[in-house]
Amino acid sequence: MKTIKIAGVPEHFNLPWQLCIENGEFESEGIDLQWTDIPEGTGKMCQMLRDGETDIAVILSEGIVKDIVSGNPSAIVQVYVESPLIWGIHVAANSKFKTLPDLENTKAAISRLGSGSHLMAFVNAQNNNWNTETIPFEIVNTIDGAVEALTSGKADYFMWERFMTKPLVDKGVFRRIADCPTPWPCFVIAVRNEVLEKHPQTISRILEIINATTSEFKEIPSIDRTLASKFDQKIEDINEWLSLTKWSQKPLQEKVLNKIQNQLFDLKIIDKKGTFAEIVKAV
Repeated sequence: MKTIKIAGVPEHFNLPWQLCIENGEFESEGIDLQWTDIPEGTGKMCQMLRDGETDIAVILSEGIVKDIVSGNPSAIVQVYVESPLIWGIHVAANSKFKTLPDLENTKAAISRLGSGSHLMAFVNAQNNNWNTETIPFEIVNTIDGAVEALTSGKADYFMWERFMTKPLVDKGVFRRIADCPTPWPCFVIAVRNEVLEKHPQTISRILEIINATTSEFKEIPSIDRTLASKFDQKIEDINEWLSLTKWSQKPLQEKVLNKIQNQLFDLKIIDKKGTFAEIVKAV
């Protein structure tokens, strides 16, 4: 058995991986795929790739592009979710802020520097013609940390995937005042270069297995009920999420990478751009 470590957020997007692991699909190919849930998200997974704590990460596009340009010895091998991530912009339920313009010059809670919640705060500010150079941040690590920060007033708003955050809205902990979709496909699969060089056929087989599942994922009987139960969601919310979500089985296109890098560069999140050959590797 070849052991490969993989990390991803404990969210509904990654249920196809869990199903493949539970069904023994990797095991039957001689692959011991060891999944680790990372509630802290993309910034933490970038660090894990750098430190060799994981071999593969299912990770936000903008976060891993930024980190590869900054020296992370990894590459994007495929798009995992083609559709945008819909970031809900949330405030505490009793917050004085009622509309998106109210949040200009207020403090954003972020999971960590370099995370999606960090980078998308810049994208949202740019969308609204706010000053992107003076946004104050409060690092909260996880969604539980965000609840504490917003409730106590340490931070004013928090951007997180809209559907995963909806139970907190339904319970009256958060109020969602707007959405901010990513301007690009949201999740990609990134692999450490060392692993790509040593085990290209194993990585290729892993991609074939997950792609077979994601291409038929929405047709799995009662998948909406399974997702609703597993992620504490209302069935109507899951069905809306399923209708908006499109998995991918294809590589990242150069024009999409250029769009991501151009926006990160314009926002001064990166100070140089990497080449397509450095960032994206075919398997």
